[in-house]
Amino acid sequence: MPLKKPSPANARQIKQIQPKAVSKKTLELACKTLRLEADAVAELSTRLDDKFLNAVSLIASLKGKLVVSGMGKSGIIAQKIAATLTSTGTAAVFMHPSEAAHGDLGVVQSGDAVLALSKSGATEELTFILPALKSLGVPIIAMVGNLRSALALHADITLDVSVKKEADKFDLAPTASTTAMLALGDALAVALMDVKNFTPTDFAQNHPSGALGKRLTMRVADIMATGGKLPLVRETDSLTDVILEMTAKRFGVALVVSRTGNLTGIFTDGDLRRLVVSGKEFSRLLAKDVMTKAPKVVAPALLAKACLEQMETYRITQLPVCDTTGKPIGIVHLHDLISMGL
Repeated sequence: MPLKKPSPANARQIKQIQPKAVSKKTLELACKTLRLEADAVAELSTRLDDKFLNAVSLIASLKGKLVVSGMGKSGIIAQKIAATLTSTGTAAVFMHPSEAAHGDLGVVQSGDAVLALSKSGATEELTFILPALKSLGVPIIAMVGNLRSALALHADITLDVSVKKEADKFDLAPTASTTAMLALGDALAVALMDVKNFTPTDFAQNHPSGALGKRLTMRVADIMATGGKLPLVRETDSLTDVILEMTAKRFGVALVVSRTGNLTGIFTDGDLRRLVVSGKEFSRLLAKDVMTKAPKVVAPALLAKACLEQMETYRITQLPVCDTTGKPIGIVHLHDLISMGL
């Protein structure tokens, strides 16, 4: 069935709207926005007092979790604050105030505290659940822009995030105010990290798949090739057998072991190229004749980051992994470390 041409009315609707001319004035407006929001955060830093310290102390001493709540744009900031706190050692969850009034209030338990965000302090959905929160007996920390609001007056601790003006020319869109909330949330998280002696290792435990987490937690044993993937040859194997094993296992290296299974040497594809270039007759050579004795090895418990550093220091692409008796139990390739984001 052929497509119908749009009617004149529809054509006018779908006609591309020409954007307002972008000029140097637009850039100036953007810069003004950044300065205004930066000023709002700077002003906020001058208002931090004992109330902020009380909030930090309260959150740090919780036996339960911090429930962070807010509506609209404040709710989005609340979600980010909860995520930042959780990843930096303070258990926190986001609770949508509307859903809280329909059953989700059950997430608030004894030992918890609530951090409520609202520019006006009169957000209907938040004020509606205030009596229920009070009846639960949980402390309430308010992050508000109006210290005379219902939320501010009912809170146990009130943090002032008021701003002189929003960034848009109509002073309507939550911009500077949400920036201030976000910054104060970060200040809470950083202060709590200090109070709790939160370390990079703790951070890594909460971020096992992140780059920092991998560097601080991943060990050689987690990434090494083992078992039938190991390119193992005996000292008495012919050079032909060594080359075949190197080719089959695709590590560009062969690990040479003694009769007892201990690692005694290593032979790499670089060694093979140099042997070919030398012009020597090698049809009768054995693995023990061409191997590099006492190769560098690593232990399975070594951090993968330290393993990578050794490879970079000695400019090698493979490292055998040996147990405490000197027997090879794995092999690590540089490409594996790089692919893991280390």
